[in-house]
Amino acid sequence: MKLTRRHFLNAVGRAGGYSAVFGGMSALGLLAPVSAYAGPPNLPPGSGRGTKVVILGGGIAGLVSAYELRKAGYEVTVLEARERPGGRAWSVRGGTRIEQIGRPDQVCAFEPGLHMYYNAGPARIPTWHRGVLGYARQFGVPLEVMVNVNRSAGMDFGGKVVSERQAVNDTRGHIAELLAKAIDRHALDQELTGFDKEKLRGFLQMWGGLDGKYAYQGSEFSGFSSPPGAYGQAPKSVPPLSMQAMADARFWGIGLIFEEIIDFQAPMLQPVGGMDQIAYAIYGQVKPAVRFGTVVKRIGKTADGVRIVYSEHGGPEQTIEAAYCICTIPLTVLRKIPSDFTPEVKTAIAGGATAYGQGTKVAWESRRFWEQDDDIYGGLAWTDEPSDFVWYPSGGFNQPRGVLIGAYSIGFGGPENAAKFDAMSFEERFAVSRAVIEKFHPGRSKELSKPVTVGWSETPFNEGANAMWSPEQRTTDYAVLCRRDGSVYFAGEHMSYVTSWQEGAVLSAQDTVRAIHARTMSKA
Repeated sequence: MKLTRRHFLNAVGRAGGYSAVFGGMSALGLLAPVSAYAGPPNLPPGSGRGTKVVILGGGIAGLVSAYELRKAGYEVTVLEARERPGGRAWSVRGGTRIEQIGRPDQVCAFEPGLHMYYNAGPARIPTWHRGVLGYARQFGVPLEVMVNVNRSAGMDFGGKVVSERQAVNDTRGHIAELLAKAIDRHALDQELTGFDKEKLRGFLQMWGGLDGKYAYQGSEFSGFSSPPGAYGQAPKSVPPLSMQAMADARFWGIGLIFEEIIDFQAPMLQPVGGMDQIAYAIYGQVKPAVRFGTVVKRIGKTADGVRIVYSEHGGPEQTIEAAYCICTIPLTVLRKIPSDFTPEVKTAIAGGATAYGQGTKVAWESRRFWEQDDDIYGGLAWTDEPSDFVWYPSGGFNQPRGVLIGAYSIGFGGPENAAKFDAMSFEERFAVSRAVIEKFHPGRSKELSKPVTVGWSETPFNEGANAMWSPEQRTTDYAVLCRRDGSVYFAGEHMSYVTSWQEGAVLSAQDTVRAIHARTMSKA
């Protein structure tokens, strides 16, 4: 039987569940494909003079659009409902007020300090995201390595906790042994006709940590039960997990292949001091054009442009007209704003709004026991609990205190986890997060303090974490919104094939700027 993509993903799902399927889809290029980067628009200075553009939303897409258009002389106004730039690029620090729809407000009480924050939204940047990294470089935002994978971190599945190091390398060892045995038994002769089988066998022995008989008895790759030391202290390898034990515990999920997915390959990067540093850097270039606390009330068209009705800081309604509008408002919010969009566009917006998922985080302040006691510096610890994983900070190493992300529930551990965790009360989220951290660090969860939580489905002016278009929606709702509606253009991470990432917002903004400029020049 021919191994189709569907057959492959079904097999992956049986082995590792939903999270493994997610990773397999990424590996097959079904999610967030890498494409050639065209670079910023580089419009001729002054070429847009006399043309007005109103931008709805001051997130990354809105800020990039404003910056590139203003460079070319366009008259730009950005209407942002919040009192800050960045949208989902939001870093929470001591004193930050967190509003959640239908929930009590929280005020973060973290101690002050460069690394005393947590990124409620995006928190890492792949090195192939050249658009967002280009703006960080251009505006002098310092970056540091973000440790996305740590073999010392734990994996908690089916009630069994082991190190990622052991889960990964014991899996590799058993697979290597199976392949070596298949070579010995001539089971691969047809596939390996003319191939140097000894070279393959030698590689498998090294790759899987096999012994001289090509059997896997455990290896130092998986860690030590007794580490090497001075004089007579010889190392002893940790006893290996059996394949059956790993299958029963469902370790074969996304945690084992996470760093192979194109979006998560090392090295990854983060701005020093918080992800919002990039948004603030771009905002610094367009500050005079941005109006905070401005809520859009209606989006309308005129004979030769657009008319936007808005309210600033809860005041009376006002109107602004422009030749073009770039709308970066998430579709979950946009569908509720009155407009005279065409019926087809309204249907596409409503359909696209259903593509948004939940994303919920919990963060704690604590003594950095994960480093000081357990030698874990950055990385993720995976669990099949609804909290999905623990995320260790990659900055401020060896400082006395730090901020630990104790949950990031977005569905990696199972499709039901994100909705389940999102629906919990704050105290229930904190309890689940604390219990998981206790599994990884026995006796240390009592040191956790000052918890805060953000659920993006409950965050005003977002009401969803990110767009996850289905293949069918890409050809229907998404395609409709790509075509614009009159003089209204749609941009944001949801208007890209790099959804969930700031790069998608950058690329969609840059393409929208090009489209508007081409249309403007055609009228000249």
